[in-house]
Amino acid sequence: MTSAKGRYRALYTYAWDLAETGVDAAVNEFQRLGLETVTMAASYHAGKFLRPHGRDGKVYFPDDGTVYFRPNPSRYGDLKPVVHPMVAERDILRDLCERTDVAANAWLVLLHNSRLGLANPEMCAQNAFGDRYIYSLSPSHPDARAYAVGLARDVTESYGVRGISMESPGFAPYAHGYHHEFSLFRHNRWMDCLLGLDFSPPAIERAKAAGIDAERLRAQVAKDIESYIDSDIDFPDDMAEAFWLADVQADGDLRRYLDFRNQEVTSLVQEIRATVRPDAEVAVIPSVARPTGGAWYEGSDLKATAEMTGIIEACFYEPSAVRIRSDLFDIKRRLRGAGRVRAIMRPAYPDLTNKQEFLNAVAGLRDGGVTEFAFYNWGHLRRSNLEWIGEAMRMLP
Repeated sequence: MTSAKGRYRALYTYAWDLAETGVDAAVNEFQRLGLETVTMAASYHAGKFLRPHGRDGKVYFPDDGTVYFRPNPSRYGDLKPVVHPMVAERDILRDLCERTDVAANAWLVLLHNSRLGLANPEMCAQNAFGDRYIYSLSPSHPDARAYAVGLARDVTESYGVRGISMESPGFAPYAHGYHHEFSLFRHNRWMDCLLGLDFSPPAIERAKAAGIDAERLRAQVAKDIESYIDSDIDFPDDMAEAFWLADVQADGDLRRYLDFRNQEVTSLVQEIRATVRPDAEVAVIPSVARPTGGAWYEGSDLKATAEMTGIIEACFYEPSAVRIRSDLFDIKRRLRGAGRVRAIMRPAYPDLTNKQEFLNAVAGLRDGGVTEFAFYNWGHLRRSNLEWIGEAMRMLP
Protein backbone atom coordinates (compact mmCIF):
# COMPACT_ATOMS: atom_id res chain seq x y z
CA MET A 1 0.00 0.00 0.00
CA THR A 2 2.75 2.46 0.92
CA SER A 3 4.60 4.35 -1.79
CA ALA A 4 8.37 4.05 -1.88
CA LYS A 5 9.78 7.07 -0.10
CA GLY A 6 13.14 7.79 -1.68
CA ARG A 7 14.36 11.36 -1.48
CA TYR A 8 11.96 14.16 -0.67
CA ARG A 9 12.26 16.43 -3.68
CA ALA A 10 8.71 17.68 -4.06
CA LEU A 11 6.45 20.12 -5.83
CA TYR A 12 3.38 21.45 -4.06
CA THR A 13 0.26 21.32 -6.18
CA TYR A 14 -3.53 21.16 -6.26
CA ALA A 15 -5.91 18.47 -7.45
CA TRP A 16 -7.61 20.84 -9.91
CA ASP A 17 -4.32 21.61 -11.69
CA LEU A 18 -3.43 17.93 -11.89
CA ALA A 19 -6.88 17.04 -13.20
CA GLU A 20 -6.74 19.75 -15.84
CA THR A 21 -3.29 18.79 -17.16
CA GLY A 22 -3.58 15.05 -16.55
CA VAL A 23 -1.62 13.12 -13.96
CA ASP A 24 0.60 11.40 -16.53
CA ALA A 25 1.66 14.66 -18.17
CA ALA A 26 2.17 16.37 -14.83
CA VAL A 27 4.31 13.57 -13.40
CA ASN A 28 6.42 13.55 -16.55
CA GLU A 29 7.09 17.25 -16.10
CA PHE A 30 7.93 16.87 -12.42
CA GLN A 31 10.37 14.05 -13.17
CA ARG A 32 12.01 16.07 -15.92
CA LEU A 33 12.70 18.73 -13.29
CA GLY A 34 14.32 16.14 -11.01
CA LEU A 35 11.41 15.89 -8.56
CA GLU A 36 10.34 12.61 -7.01
CA THR A 37 7.35 13.49 -4.83
CA VAL A 38 4.03 15.22 -5.48
CA THR A 39 2.79 17.08 -2.41
CA MET A 40 -0.91 17.57 -3.15
CA ALA A 41 -3.42 19.55 -1.12
CA ALA A 42 -5.68 16.89 0.40
CA SER A 43 -7.53 19.46 2.51
CA TYR A 44 -7.58 23.13 1.65
CA HIS A 45 -9.15 26.53 2.28
CA ALA A 46 -10.32 29.30 -0.06
CA GLY A 47 -8.34 31.48 -2.42
CA LYS A 48 -8.17 33.47 -5.64
CA PHE A 49 -5.31 32.16 -7.73
CA LEU A 50 -3.75 33.42 -10.94
CA ARG A 51 -2.52 30.41 -12.91
CA PRO A 52 0.08 31.34 -15.53
CA HIS A 53 -0.27 28.09 -17.49
CA GLY A 54 -3.86 27.23 -16.66
CA ARG A 55 -5.70 25.66 -19.60
CA ASP A 56 -9.30 26.09 -18.42
CA GLY A 57 -9.04 29.70 -17.35
CA LYS A 58 -6.37 31.75 -15.62
CA VAL A 59 -8.09 32.75 -12.36
CA TYR A 60 -9.32 29.99 -10.06
CA PHE A 61 -11.45 30.11 -6.91
CA PRO A 62 -11.15 26.89 -4.83
CA ASP A 63 -14.25 25.58 -3.10
CA ASP A 64 -13.67 26.75 0.48
CA GLY A 65 -12.76 24.29 3.21
CA THR A 66 -13.06 21.01 1.33
CA VAL A 67 -11.02 17.82 1.11
CA TYR A 68 -9.68 16.22 -2.06
CA PHE A 69 -9.85 12.58 -1.03
CA ARG A 70 -12.57 10.12 -0.05
CA PRO A 71 -12.86 10.21 3.74
CA ASN A 72 -14.03 7.46 6.03
CA PRO A 73 -16.65 9.12 8.31
CA SER A 74 -15.99 6.60 11.10
CA ARG A 75 -12.59 8.19 11.71
CA TYR A 76 -14.10 11.53 12.78
CA GLY A 77 -16.14 12.87 15.64
CA ASP A 78 -19.03 15.31 15.29
CA LEU A 79 -17.06 17.51 12.88
CA LYS A 80 -16.61 15.80 9.51
CA PRO A 81 -14.88 16.92 6.30
CA VAL A 82 -16.74 18.28 3.29
CA VAL A 83 -15.67 16.50 0.09
CA HIS A 84 -14.99 18.50 -3.06
CA PRO A 85 -17.33 17.45 -5.91
CA MET A 86 -14.43 16.55 -8.22
CA VAL A 87 -13.54 13.59 -6.00
CA ALA A 88 -16.75 11.84 -7.04
CA GLU A 89 -15.55 11.98 -10.64
CA ARG A 90 -11.87 11.29 -10.08
CA ASP A 91 -9.76 10.64 -7.02
CA ILE A 92 -6.49 12.30 -8.02
CA LEU A 93 -4.74 11.43 -4.75
CA ARG A 94 -5.58 7.76 -5.29
CA ASP A 95 -4.21 7.98 -8.82
CA LEU A 96 -0.93 9.35 -7.49
CA CYS A 97 -0.65 6.75 -4.75
CA GLU A 98 -1.12 3.91 -7.22
CA ARG A 99 1.87 4.99 -9.28
CA THR A 100 5.30 3.43 -8.78
CA ASP A 101 7.31 6.17 -10.49
CA VAL A 102 6.52 8.94 -8.03
CA ALA A 103 5.66 9.25 -4.34
CA ALA A 104 2.55 11.05 -3.09
CA ASN A 105 2.59 13.29 -0.04
CA ALA A 106 -0.63 14.72 1.44
CA TRP A 107 -0.66 18.41 2.29
CA LEU A 108 -3.25 18.94 5.02
CA VAL A 109 -4.59 22.33 6.06
CA LEU A 110 -5.93 21.43 9.48
CA LEU A 111 -7.62 24.21 11.48
CA HIS A 112 -7.77 27.01 8.93
CA ASN A 113 -11.25 26.34 7.56
CA SER A 114 -13.83 29.09 7.06
CA ARG A 115 -16.52 26.70 5.79
CA LEU A 116 -16.44 24.64 8.97
CA GLY A 117 -15.98 27.75 11.09
CA LEU A 118 -19.12 29.36 9.69
CA ALA A 119 -21.09 26.17 10.21
CA ASN A 120 -19.70 25.60 13.71
CA PRO A 121 -18.99 29.02 15.26
CA GLU A 122 -18.68 27.57 18.76
CA MET A 123 -15.51 25.80 17.61
CA CYS A 124 -13.78 28.98 16.44
CA ALA A 125 -11.11 31.04 18.14
CA GLN A 126 -12.45 34.17 19.86
CA ASN A 127 -10.67 37.39 20.72
CA ALA A 128 -10.85 39.22 24.04
CA PHE A 129 -14.17 40.83 23.03
CA GLY A 130 -15.78 37.51 22.15
CA ASP A 131 -15.60 38.09 18.39
CA ARG A 132 -15.26 34.77 16.57
CA TYR A 133 -12.59 34.29 13.91
CA ILE A 134 -14.48 32.02 11.58
CA TYR A 135 -11.35 31.14 9.56
CA SER A 136 -9.65 29.62 12.62
CA LEU A 137 -10.89 26.52 14.42
CA SER A 138 -9.48 26.61 17.94
CA PRO A 139 -6.79 24.06 18.86
CA SER A 140 -8.37 24.10 22.32
CA HIS A 141 -11.80 22.90 21.18
CA PRO A 142 -12.10 19.12 21.51
CA ASP A 143 -14.13 18.69 18.32
CA ALA A 144 -11.69 20.77 16.29
CA ARG A 145 -8.82 18.72 17.66
CA ALA A 146 -10.62 15.48 16.82
CA TYR A 147 -11.19 16.75 13.29
CA ALA A 148 -7.47 17.48 12.80
CA VAL A 149 -6.51 14.06 14.14
CA GLY A 150 -9.16 12.41 11.97
CA LEU A 151 -7.86 14.05 8.80
CA ALA A 152 -4.31 12.90 9.42
CA ARG A 153 -5.30 9.38 10.40
CA ASP A 154 -7.80 9.00 7.57
CA VAL A 155 -5.55 10.04 4.70
CA THR A 156 -2.63 7.91 5.89
CA GLU A 157 -4.73 4.79 6.52
CA SER A 158 -6.89 5.05 3.41
CA TYR A 159 -4.15 6.10 0.96
CA GLY A 160 -0.63 4.92 0.30
CA VAL A 161 0.93 8.33 0.85
CA ARG A 162 4.55 8.53 1.91
CA GLY A 163 3.46 10.97 4.60
CA ILE A 164 1.71 14.21 5.43
CA SER A 165 2.74 17.85 5.59
CA MET A 166 0.49 19.55 8.14
CA GLU A 167 -0.28 23.24 7.91
CA SER A 168 -2.18 25.39 10.43
CA PRO A 169 -2.07 23.10 13.49
CA GLY A 170 -2.06 26.14 15.77
CA PHE A 171 -3.61 29.48 16.66
CA ALA A 172 -3.93 31.69 13.58
CA PRO A 173 -2.68 35.26 13.97
CA TYR A 174 -5.04 38.21 13.63
CA ALA A 175 -3.56 39.39 10.31
CA HIS A 176 -4.76 36.67 8.00
CA GLY A 177 -5.68 38.06 4.58
CA TYR A 178 -9.36 37.30 4.97
CA HIS A 179 -11.73 38.57 2.28
CA HIS A 180 -11.57 42.39 2.27
CA GLU A 181 -9.65 42.44 5.56
CA PHE A 182 -9.65 46.15 6.25
CA SER A 183 -9.33 48.90 8.84
CA LEU A 184 -8.82 52.65 8.65
CA PHE A 185 -5.86 52.91 10.99
CA ARG A 186 -2.37 51.45 11.06
CA HIS A 187 -1.93 48.07 12.63
CA ASN A 188 1.15 47.12 14.58
CA ARG A 189 2.63 44.05 16.24
CA TRP A 190 1.42 44.96 19.74
CA MET A 191 -2.21 45.36 18.74
CA ASP A 192 -2.27 42.43 16.32
CA CYS A 193 -0.70 40.08 18.86
CA LEU A 194 -3.31 41.02 21.44
CA LEU A 195 -6.14 40.72 18.91
CA GLY A 196 -4.85 37.29 17.89
CA LEU A 197 -5.05 35.70 21.34
CA ASP A 198 -7.74 33.03 21.53
CA PHE A 199 -10.06 33.46 24.51
CA SER A 200 -12.76 31.04 23.40
CA PRO A 201 -14.48 29.20 26.27
CA PRO A 202 -12.51 25.94 25.75
CA ALA A 203 -9.23 27.86 25.71
CA ILE A 204 -10.11 29.73 28.89
CA GLU A 205 -11.20 26.55 30.67
CA ARG A 206 -8.09 24.62 29.65
CA ALA A 207 -5.88 27.54 30.66
CA LYS A 208 -7.62 27.75 34.04
CA ALA A 209 -6.91 24.05 34.55
CA ALA A 210 -3.24 24.91 33.98
CA GLY A 211 -3.37 27.50 36.76
CA ILE A 212 -3.71 30.63 34.60
CA ASP A 213 -6.14 33.43 35.45
CA ALA A 214 -7.35 33.58 31.84
CA GLU A 215 -10.48 35.63 32.60
CA ARG A 216 -8.40 38.39 34.20
CA LEU A 217 -6.04 38.31 31.25
CA ARG A 218 -8.92 38.46 28.76
CA ALA A 219 -10.41 41.50 30.50
CA GLN A 220 -7.04 43.25 30.61
CA VAL A 221 -6.34 42.57 26.94
CA ALA A 222 -9.79 43.90 25.97
CA LYS A 223 -9.23 47.04 28.04
CA ASP A 224 -5.79 47.65 26.51
CA ILE A 225 -7.00 47.23 22.94
CA GLU A 226 -10.07 49.36 23.47
CA SER A 227 -8.11 52.22 25.03
CA TYR A 228 -5.68 52.16 22.09
CA ILE A 229 -8.27 52.19 19.31
CA ASP A 230 -10.21 54.93 21.16
CA SER A 231 -7.08 57.11 21.20
CA ASP A 232 -5.52 59.22 18.43
CA ILE A 233 -2.15 57.43 18.70
CA ASP A 234 -0.51 55.17 16.12
CA PHE A 235 2.46 53.28 17.55
CA PRO A 236 5.56 53.32 15.33
CA ASP A 237 6.63 49.77 14.41
CA ASP A 238 9.76 49.65 16.58
CA MET A 239 7.89 50.99 19.62
CA ALA A 240 5.00 48.56 19.13
CA GLU A 241 7.48 45.66 19.04
CA ALA A 242 9.09 46.90 22.27
CA PHE A 243 5.70 47.36 23.96
CA TRP A 244 4.65 43.81 23.05
CA LEU A 245 7.86 42.32 24.42
CA ALA A 246 7.51 44.43 27.57
CA ASP A 247 3.96 43.13 28.11
CA VAL A 248 5.14 39.53 27.70
CA GLN A 249 7.88 40.14 30.26
CA ALA A 250 5.76 42.05 32.76
CA ASP A 251 2.50 40.08 32.81
CA GLY A 252 3.01 36.60 34.23
CA ASP A 253 -0.40 35.41 33.05
CA LEU A 254 0.34 36.56 29.50
CA ARG A 255 3.66 34.68 29.54
CA ARG A 256 1.99 31.59 30.90
CA TYR A 257 -0.86 31.91 28.39
CA LEU A 258 1.60 31.96 25.51
CA ASP A 259 3.33 28.90 26.99
CA PHE A 260 -0.09 27.25 27.34
CA ARG A 261 -0.73 27.84 23.62
CA ASN A 262 2.51 26.03 22.82
CA GLN A 263 1.44 23.11 24.98
CA GLU A 264 -1.96 22.94 23.24
CA VAL A 265 -0.41 22.69 19.79
CA THR A 266 2.41 20.36 20.85
CA SER A 267 -0.09 17.95 22.40
CA LEU A 268 -2.23 18.04 19.24
CA VAL A 269 0.79 17.27 17.05
CA GLN A 270 1.78 14.48 19.45
CA GLU A 271 -1.69 12.96 19.22
CA ILE A 272 -1.58 13.09 15.44
CA ARG A 273 1.83 11.44 15.29
CA ALA A 274 0.61 8.67 17.60
CA THR A 275 -2.55 8.10 15.54
CA VAL A 276 -1.40 8.08 11.92
CA ARG A 277 -0.04 5.06 10.08
CA PRO A 278 3.25 4.24 11.84
CA ASP A 279 5.46 4.27 8.73
CA ALA A 280 4.02 7.54 7.39
CA GLU A 281 6.26 10.58 7.61
CA VAL A 282 4.75 13.46 9.57
CA ALA A 283 6.10 16.91 8.79
CA VAL A 284 4.79 20.10 10.38
CA ILE A 285 4.71 23.44 8.60
CA PRO A 286 4.88 25.39 11.86
CA SER A 287 3.97 28.81 10.51
CA VAL A 288 4.36 31.16 7.60
CA ALA A 289 5.63 33.80 10.04
CA ARG A 290 8.82 35.42 8.89
CA PRO A 291 11.28 34.49 10.18
CA THR A 292 10.35 30.92 11.18
CA GLY A 293 11.32 31.58 14.79
CA GLY A 294 8.14 33.67 15.09
CA ALA A 295 6.08 30.48 14.95
CA TRP A 296 6.04 30.43 18.76
CA TYR A 297 3.24 33.01 18.77
CA GLU A 298 0.94 30.56 16.95
CA GLY A 299 1.76 27.86 19.48
CA SER A 300 4.43 26.09 17.42
CA ASP A 301 7.34 25.13 19.62
CA LEU A 302 9.89 24.15 16.97
CA LYS A 303 12.00 21.89 19.16
CA ALA A 304 9.04 20.12 20.78
CA THR A 305 7.39 19.64 17.39
CA ALA A 306 10.57 18.21 15.89
CA GLU A 307 10.86 15.81 18.82
CA MET A 308 7.27 14.65 18.21
CA THR A 309 7.35 14.26 14.44
CA GLY A 310 11.00 14.31 13.39
CA ILE A 311 10.45 16.86 10.59
CA ILE A 312 10.03 20.63 10.52
CA GLU A 313 9.00 21.70 7.01
CA ALA A 314 9.95 25.35 7.09
CA CYS A 315 8.75 28.01 4.67
CA PHE A 316 11.90 29.82 3.57
CA TYR A 317 9.84 32.63 2.07
CA GLU A 318 12.55 35.29 1.96
CA PRO A 319 13.85 37.60 -0.79
CA SER A 320 17.55 36.72 -0.53
CA ALA A 321 19.94 33.85 0.02
CA VAL A 322 21.45 35.69 2.99
CA ARG A 323 18.11 35.90 4.79
CA ILE A 324 17.35 32.24 4.04
CA ARG A 325 20.73 31.13 5.43
CA SER A 326 20.07 33.25 8.52
CA ASP A 327 16.66 31.65 9.03
CA LEU A 328 18.14 28.15 8.71
CA PHE A 329 20.87 29.02 11.22
CA ASP A 330 18.23 30.14 13.72
CA ILE A 331 15.97 27.11 13.15
CA LYS A 332 18.85 24.70 13.73
CA ARG A 333 19.83 26.64 16.85
CA ARG A 334 16.31 26.25 18.21
CA LEU A 335 16.05 22.55 17.35
CA ARG A 336 19.31 21.74 19.19
CA GLY A 337 19.71 18.58 17.16
CA ALA A 338 16.08 17.44 17.31
CA GLY A 339 14.55 16.22 14.06
CA ARG A 340 15.49 17.51 10.64
CA VAL A 341 14.61 20.49 8.48
CA ARG A 342 12.83 20.37 5.14
CA ALA A 343 12.77 23.47 2.98
CA ILE A 344 9.83 24.95 1.10
CA MET A 345 10.87 27.65 -1.34
CA ARG A 346 9.12 29.98 -3.79
CA PRO A 347 11.30 30.55 -6.87
CA ALA A 348 9.36 33.64 -7.91
CA TYR A 349 7.89 36.93 -6.73
CA PRO A 350 7.58 38.00 -3.94
CA ASP A 351 10.58 35.97 -2.79
CA LEU A 352 13.42 34.96 -5.08
CA THR A 353 12.82 36.90 -8.27
CA ASN A 354 16.31 36.37 -9.70
CA LYS A 355 17.42 32.93 -10.86
CA GLN A 356 20.94 33.25 -9.51
CA GLU A 357 19.67 34.38 -6.13
CA PHE A 358 17.38 31.35 -6.05
CA LEU A 359 20.23 29.00 -6.92
CA ASN A 360 22.39 30.66 -4.28
CA ALA A 361 19.64 30.12 -1.73
CA VAL A 362 19.33 26.44 -2.60
CA ALA A 363 23.12 26.09 -2.35
CA GLY A 364 23.07 27.81 1.03
CA LEU A 365 20.46 25.42 2.38
CA ARG A 366 22.34 22.46 0.91
CA ASP A 367 25.57 23.60 2.52
CA GLY A 368 23.68 24.06 5.78
CA GLY A 369 22.72 20.38 5.81
CA VAL A 370 19.26 20.48 4.21
CA THR A 371 18.69 17.52 1.88
CA GLU A 372 14.90 17.65 1.47
CA PHE A 373 13.33 20.34 -0.70
CA ALA A 374 9.85 21.29 -1.85
CA PHE A 375 8.72 24.13 -4.09
CA TYR A 376 5.51 26.12 -4.03
CA ASN A 377 3.37 25.91 -6.18
CA TRP A 378 3.10 24.24 -9.58
CA GLY A 379 -0.09 25.99 -10.67
CA HIS A 380 1.16 29.41 -9.56
CA LEU A 381 4.62 29.40 -11.11
CA ARG A 382 5.51 30.59 -14.58
CA ARG A 383 7.14 27.93 -16.72
CA SER A 384 10.38 29.91 -16.72
CA ASN A 385 10.44 29.76 -12.91
CA LEU A 386 9.75 26.03 -12.99
CA GLU A 387 12.88 25.59 -15.08
CA TRP A 388 14.92 27.14 -12.26
CA ILE A 389 13.87 24.18 -10.10
CA GLY A 390 15.40 21.77 -12.60
CA GLU A 391 18.70 23.65 -12.45
CA ALA A 392 18.59 23.63 -8.65
CA MET A 393 17.96 19.88 -8.50
CA ARG A 394 21.07 19.26 -10.59
CA MET A 395 23.09 21.05 -7.90
CA LEU A 396 22.03 18.59 -5.20
CA PRO A 397 23.70 15.27 -4.40
